[in-house]
Amino acid sequence: MIKAVLTAAGLGTRMLPMTKEMPKEMLPVFLKSRNNYVILPMLQLIYEQLYGLKIRDYCFVVGRDKRSIKNHFTSNVNSQSFLAQKNNSLINKFCKKLENSNLGWVNQSKPYGFGDAVRQSEKFVGKDNFLVHGGDVAILSNGKKNHSLKTLIKLGNNSTASAILLFRKVTDPKRHGVPTLEKISKERYLVKNVIEKPSKPKSNFGLLPIYLFTPRIFEKLKQIVPGKGNEYQLTDAIQKLIDDNERVIAIPIKPYETVIDVGTISSYKAALKTTFH
Repeated sequence: MIKAVLTAAGLGTRMLPMTKEMPKEMLPVFLKSRNNYVILPMLQLIYEQLYGLKIRDYCFVVGRDKRSIKNHFTSNVNSQSFLAQKNNSLINKFCKKLENSNLGWVNQSKPYGFGDAVRQSEKFVGKDNFLVHGGDVAILSNGKKNHSLKTLIKLGNNSTASAILLFRKVTDPKRHGVPTLEKISKERYLVKNVIEKPSKPKSNFGLLPIYLFTPRIFEKLKQIVPGKGNEYQLTDAIQKLIDDNERVIAIPIKPYETVIDVGTISSYKAALKTTFH
């Protein structure tokens, strides 16, 4: 069974002063429920998407100043009973999902980067394949049932690849991990090379912070040194897999899907516009 590692340990400096106390992963977005809108934290949206795909084991990698995340994802018997009296079915359903999930918590002591955050989850992951999902980005399938996360998980259960990546066309590849790809089927590509935030991108493809790994990635994470931004980059560990002739593949997100991002002011503004329409 595939496990999920949700990373939420970044400082969120590009969203200050809002993120001084509120983690960016807890910034609210809209979700349409029947004929009404509900507001929920970004990280809850991601969790509920994965829960809907039958993932039940979650490791949250958080920083020391992100206690509000753990509070939100912890069922409180007293408040739950009170809300039940108010007939708040949405919070009741959320709490029921939490009760049916196995949640683990790991602190990233210092913001050493995405790669270091993933490395902290090794004990939780054990020998299982696992999905990594950044806590500030989500994919919306706009009502379609065939979500890219579903495809990623299905491949993770059946592929011999050591890593499976998601990508899309972007207008600013210098801000992304950029893969060099070789097409091997209609919606599947072999990854020949990957570079984090290159100064001279070779394509306009950008990786999403959503990956499917075997535990082999932990060995590579222990071999890398600080890279771009003086942080441990997950893409550097992926490149080590490639250098060691391990199979790394990539799939594009669906044409009808939309990516929302709460990592910057401009991207958060776009996320609110996308989710409230």
